[in-house]
Amino acid sequence: MFVTALELTDFRNYAEAHLALTSGVTVFVGANGQGKTNLVEAIEYLSTASSHRVSSIVPLIRAGCESALVRARVRAGRDDDREILLELEIAQGRQNQARLNRAPLPRPRDLVGMLRTVVFSPVDLAIVRGDPADRRRWIDSLIVTRWPRMAGVKQDYDKVLKQRNALLKAMSGRCATKGAGDDEFSLGIWDEQLAGVGAELLHARLDTLADVRPFAQRAYERIAPVNNRIDARYVSGVDLDGVADAADVRAALQDRLLGQLRSLRAEELRRGVTLAGPHRDDVELMIGELPAKGYASHGESWSLALALRLGGFELVRDDGTEPVLVLDDVFAELDASRRERLADAIRGAEQVLITAAVGADVPEFPAERRFRVEAGSVALEEA
Repeated sequence: MFVTALELTDFRNYAEAHLALTSGVTVFVGANGQGKTNLVEAIEYLSTASSHRVSSIVPLIRAGCESALVRARVRAGRDDDREILLELEIAQGRQNQARLNRAPLPRPRDLVGMLRTVVFSPVDLAIVRGDPADRRRWIDSLIVTRWPRMAGVKQDYDKVLKQRNALLKAMSGRCATKGAGDDEFSLGIWDEQLAGVGAELLHARLDTLADVRPFAQRAYERIAPVNNRIDARYVSGVDLDGVADAADVRAALQDRLLGQLRSLRAEELRRGVTLAGPHRDDVELMIGELPAKGYASHGESWSLALALRLGGFELVRDDGTEPVLVLDDVFAELDASRRERLADAIRGAEQVLITAAVGADVPEFPAERRFRVEAGSVALEEA
């Protein structure tokens, strides 16, 4: 799939923007702060209902405005001329509104998956160097790209976790009272819900990590000329030994997670917080025999983060979907050899959107199109 048209109204620094796009490689060139990343961010937001840059919708709406509109026409493929129209109105103080082919959708998240994207940007260095939460976000974003319904599962897990933590906090340090039995009963219900939805999320993470590893390994070998063996291992507070051999893996994970919650009950009540579940897990990344975090150089860390994103891109393609690949300000961080290696690795993608502050940083691609971005204005450069 690929985007054939993008329209923005009051999104970031754009009062209005109308772009005609094609398959293949498109490069947006402009100095920092001119709005080139805003264009690909808008496409990402239509795809995932989230941004790799901010967690709040406020920065997405142009200063002084109450709402923003992102609209894109998406074609099924080079050899499939079917198209859909996606629209998302981002508003302050009320729920976002999503539309498919002009028809309203019940929830904004119902738009997730209509357009698939894989985005790599400088903030992805945190996948290697950052906290466990950064690696969880990476694997969860890939899960949602593969199986869009997992966006709802992740939201459900977060809601259950929030409710369970609120109850634990209320019970924390409380002496036995007349209402303690009611609290214990309620906590048992939240245990069951957290274990159920948590097992589904954990199962998806384990499957996706196992599936993406060989693709990431091949991507890293293409980018890094030496010391190019990498690995990734899922680290969980829940005992995972033997789970993969169970007749029903998800049920086995649910039982393990429920048992872990019960074993930690006293400590959770003392601290007032949930101490087991996917929200506390990590992915350990290795380069050679050493952990990437703390041992990898800047170049190695950058190459590994890029390989993980490219591996995810190839995994989604292997699943049968052609996602849009977004490389946001990537080439400036690479030396000449790695730039050419990366260019070779992405030539077969159906649509690649690249941003760069300096056009010369991006290798030339056959039949590429380049746009000049300046102060919220976008113009196609002459060939």
